[in-house]
Amino acid sequence: MMKLYIGKRLLLVLPTLFGILLLNFIVIQAAPGGPVEKTLAELQGVATGGAGSSFAGGSADTVSGGDYRGSKGLPPELVERIEKMYGFDKPAHERFWLMIKNYFTLNFGESYYRDRSVTELIVERLPVSISLGLWSTLIAYLVSIPMGIRKAVTDGSRFDVWSSTAIVIGFAVPSFLLGIMLIVIFAGGSYFEWFPLRGLTSDNFEELSLLGKIGDYLWHITLPTLAIVVGNFATLTMLTKNSFMDEIRKQYVQTARAKGLSDKQVLYRHVFRNAMLIIIAGFPAAFVSMFFTGVLLIEFIFSLDGLGLLGFESVINRDYPVVFGTLFIFTLIGLLLKLISDLTYMWVDPRIDFERREN
Repeated sequence: MMKLYIGKRLLLVLPTLFGILLLNFIVIQAAPGGPVEKTLAELQGVATGGAGSSFAGGSADTVSGGDYRGSKGLPPELVERIEKMYGFDKPAHERFWLMIKNYFTLNFGESYYRDRSVTELIVERLPVSISLGLWSTLIAYLVSIPMGIRKAVTDGSRFDVWSSTAIVIGFAVPSFLLGIMLIVIFAGGSYFEWFPLRGLTSDNFEELSLLGKIGDYLWHITLPTLAIVVGNFATLTMLTKNSFMDEIRKQYVQTARAKGLSDKQVLYRHVFRNAMLIIIAGFPAAFVSMFFTGVLLIEFIFSLDGLGLLGFESVINRDYPVVFGTLFIFTLIGLLLKLISDLTYMWVDPRIDFERREN
């Protein structure tokens, strides 16, 4: 039954990916501006003010059906050549089906402006995003869950009060502002120069020993990770606390205590399994958020070239192959993490049977 459920979920990945790509493709087609308009404007000497600006009524006009016509001063042959270079000589539906066909072979195409394949760009940026997302999520869960459990057990105590104050203050400070503060204090800004200012490794990383490489990597990742996780402690800690307190008040806990079980046995044999379900449910969203969207400003502040920054720059520059390539990767990882979350549900509480619920 478990294999059947996993098979059904994996089959749902394909239509979900198709629907998300189709929706975003339609939105992007409807958005003003594009690589053709940008190139035409640059050829005419128009200051674009940044890639991706709209030129409706300006240097290049858009007409129905996704075709472009050049403004006066540019020969039609040149406009047609630029359209063909970016693939806009084909109707929108043909471009979409060609993209889907290529994606089945993991061919994401070439970047419009970087003269490199999208796959190469993603593989190059992936280690940075994995490092930030993995360490941030791991530290947040390792700290917040034990703290939330202790706060639930000692509700109203001095520890509960001062820890709540500390995590609320940390939650109130935006991660990018905390990152700037850490740079100013610890990365040579005004006070100490204990940590590097940018990058994930040092210039002489390849020359270091194995232990030296590990130390250098941890040295570089400390401040960015700290800036990300501090703001995430509050939500996860309070979620853990409230979940455990809700379970502790239930009748089965009183029954277990009446049978002579110690508080620790009741907490970890009975309460833990039920209270952790809601925390596990939020893991995919938390991981994807830290993995990609949540680290965008941190990547910029600490000069880290990750997938979040790559996706943002691609949207601004209308680099459509990179936009859809990163979107495909983000969505696929999110869907797989959701499946892992469901399987973890059943591991924590074997009573849960998604297959029976679907039937």
